[in-house]
Amino acid sequence: MATHGTITSDNHAALWHGRFEEGPDAQAVAFETSIHVDERMALDDINGSIAHAKMLAYTKIISQEECEQIVNGLSSIREDLENGKLAIDYSAEDIHSFVEATLTDRIGEAGKKVHTGRSRNDQIALDERLYLRRYIPELQNSLLTLIDALVQIAENNKNSLIPGFTHMQHAQPVTLAHHVCAWAWMFQRDWNRLEDSLKRINISPIGACALAGSGLPLDRKYEADLMNFDSVTQNSLDTVSDRDYCIETASNLSMIQMHLSRACEEIVLWSTTEFAFIDLSERWSTGSSIMPQKKNPDFAELIRGRTGKVYGDLIALLTMMKALPLAYDRDMQEDKDSLFDACDVVLSCVKVFTQMISTAKWNLEKMEDACKGGYLNATDVADYLVRKGMPFRTAHGVSAKAVRISIEKNCELEDLSMKEWKSCSDLIEDDIYSVISAKACVEARKTIGGPSSEKVSEQISELKQFVKKIK
Repeated sequence: MATHGTITSDNHAALWHGRFEEGPDAQAVAFETSIHVDERMALDDINGSIAHAKMLAYTKIISQEECEQIVNGLSSIREDLENGKLAIDYSAEDIHSFVEATLTDRIGEAGKKVHTGRSRNDQIALDERLYLRRYIPELQNSLLTLIDALVQIAENNKNSLIPGFTHMQHAQPVTLAHHVCAWAWMFQRDWNRLEDSLKRINISPIGACALAGSGLPLDRKYEADLMNFDSVTQNSLDTVSDRDYCIETASNLSMIQMHLSRACEEIVLWSTTEFAFIDLSERWSTGSSIMPQKKNPDFAELIRGRTGKVYGDLIALLTMMKALPLAYDRDMQEDKDSLFDACDVVLSCVKVFTQMISTAKWNLEKMEDACKGGYLNATDVADYLVRKGMPFRTAHGVSAKAVRISIEKNCELEDLSMKEWKSCSDLIEDDIYSVISAKACVEARKTIGGPSSEKVSEQISELKQFVKKIK
């Protein structure tokens, strides 16, 4: 078995050792190996190798007997890895080397034929695509669980008033249901982006070999069909040079993390004494080592903080690829560290956010009270006048004048006397009071996507249908 010294010429030697008389320095070996990162693709590598062996037998490049030996050997390795009987050998250069060496140990010379008609260049592209085909549906399912949790909150709070903000200033009243539905639609778009990316991921690269395909009679489409790929890549040079699927995935993950971070920013604000809109469960809060009274929204803050890691992973991938000539360059080995880190961070953050928001309690009275300050109904005064025939720009000025009077009197718009309203416009009548309460303002907004209970119910129904259709 090779160690972190000179690589020997046995089954566990580097796959490229034949060109060299002298093995690399131990420090060089430690520097260039990737198995600690790519070991998570062991099963993907095995499944890809099984399909490759079957294709080699189908095209008569190897015998059926050799194929059966290879498939049985690989299946036994997969089974032993899954049940813990076999451990990854970290002295191997990468996961491909480990699998092939272990296979050859088990079945002998036939194991050396598994790499016929392929290179590690197309093999790693295959493994990554197979891995993402497994990971993305898992993340999508977690997003569906999150959307479902938000819908439940919305369904229980169609009439729970809460201020809406622009520039972090009071803007117009909405409902808690409307607000959490806004979060849900963000994650619905994320789900769709992931689904769309699978179309480009689910294209088989195997058979592109190092960069120029193979002189052997490989049947790329047959092999792709064995692994349920939709099609095969169309240019061998592009195939082994391509990491678009990694970058696109990291970009999608960055969007998800950004959406989580925005929601967490609001949760952090809303959990303050000043807002006090939300009370996070003690299971999803922490205390202080010095201040006994503290209940900190640390999990929301950590999700917000880890957004920088995911953005960094995306930038690392983009920077790695920005000046690479065709075809494969060893720089591309660094893709997995960034890709897998982003995958791990986002999946864990989605799951934590779901639990955190599902177990939170909402201070409905505090939220409704917050709608009484900041003149959130000023636009509704203008809309009231528009319905009476006044041009909106003129109505905007009238409403602004009423706000100025209220500020001078230190009162709310609904507290103005009719005399004061008339000083703003003769069109204003007693019915103004019935249309500028927070509840009336919300219910008046019946346009598609609006916060009225009717329109929020429609959003909830659509989100429910979206989740139900997929699950």
